[in-house]
Amino acid sequence: MERTNNNNILVPTDFSDVANNALGHALKIAEVYQNEITLINIQDDGGLFGLFNNDEKMALIETGINTNLDKLIEKAKASNPNVKINKRIAYGKVYKVINDIAEDENFDSIMMGTNGASGLQQIIGSNSSRVINYAKVPVIVVKEKSISQHGYEKIVLPIDLSRESRQKVKWAIHLAKKFNSTIHVIFENSTDSDYRNKIYAVVNQTQDILDKGGVQYIVRGLEDEKYPDSFAEDTLNYADEIEADLIIIMTQQEKGFNEFLLGSYAQQIVNHGGKVPVMCINSASTGIIMDGVFS
Repeated sequence: MERTNNNNILVPTDFSDVANNALGHALKIAEVYQNEITLINIQDDGGLFGLFNNDEKMALIETGINTNLDKLIEKAKASNPNVKINKRIAYGKVYKVINDIAEDENFDSIMMGTNGASGLQQIIGSNSSRVINYAKVPVIVVKEKSISQHGYEKIVLPIDLSRESRQKVKWAIHLAKKFNSTIHVIFENSTDSDYRNKIYAVVNQTQDILDKGGVQYIVRGLEDEKYPDSFAEDTLNYADEIEADLIIIMTQQEKGFNEFLLGSYAQQIVNHGGKVPVMCINSASTGIIMDGVFS
């Protein structure tokens, strides 16, 4: 059954700086793709609502949250008057609420920060990994870097031998067409001849797809001399070196004892304290028809 998108970006906020930065990224994308934004604050079971069982006190807290949401929306509308911004408050486990709403209400994407959660409102931080693990829509994880007026001009697209790795190429093309981006296709340039032959074949296939997509791109093999670390660390170093605007990865999930866990590569990229935003695509959801944000 095909999934119908609602042309809406879900932006969780705890009112921290990094959450506000995520809203800035969402505003730029909404402007370019003509999306709506839903700004959501989630009260975790262990937060303030878990401490108080007095209806009057809970109502006061909710009033304060609504006031903060209104201030954020007012500020956002001042610079982006054409973007419709909705607000809502929800309750429960943060990562579960985000993913349930995104899935049940057919949101196009999720835009959220990765660190800097303050006080008792843990919207971001540890919840970001869980959101990515379960999300069936693209998740853009925003770190320190703000989005420029030109959007995502330099996109880093790491390629390896996994089947999932090649599925993200179409997402890069959709973004590149909207933002006139240059896609930086990178791979490990190993001295192992068998691996080298295989990765060159994959890179050639990637180039064919990009050529057909009509987008600009650069191909770069990362040599051990300059990039001696893991592929994840080398990806991050390369992204910093070229001052990239976005890294696109597949989550490449590995099954844990009780839940899905991010694969080691994705985990290192997302959890690293770097500045470049990361777009995470769940390999299980690549069949979704892109008729919303990334169409």
